[in-house]
Amino acid sequence: MGAIASGGVRVLNDDVVHALNLTTDAIDRVAAVERQELERRERLYRAGRPLPELADQVVILVDDGLATGSTMRAAVKAVRQHRPGKLVVAVPVGAAETCEEFPKDMDEIVCVMAPEAFGAVGSWYEEFPQVSDEEVRQLLEQSSRELVDRER
Repeated sequence: MGAIASGGVRVLNDDVVHALNLTTDAIDRVAAVERQELERRERLYRAGRPLPELADQVVILVDDGLATGSTMRAAVKAVRQHRPGKLVVAVPVGAAETCEEFPKDMDEIVCVMAPEAFGAVGSWYEEFPQVSDEEVRQLLEQSSRELVDRER
């Protein structure tokens, strides 16, 4: 039905909300639960590190694919709050309609494949495993160390 992101961002998929006849109260209840999960992940993934400075920077948001685009729209809104110089979305695959709609929301989109008959993101991969919190935490820690080493 939509997605949330840091900074109080909430994006709703109106078609889904109307099709399921969801009430504002129902949406708010789900959003509250998801907000707690978002906060938990941010604490775990950041491990005390501050948000990087995004103002006037080129920011590239990458995802494994775009189906409805709700998650990426929320990410774009969250990043826009930090006034990046340029905001690019990059995905290997996305629904044609979704990829065509996105240029209104950011500076540039790179959508390598945009098939009309899309289905689900996972159907475009031979393997599509979930990434664990620990894997994310380790990758972010490694990336942070490499960035510090490069700046030296």
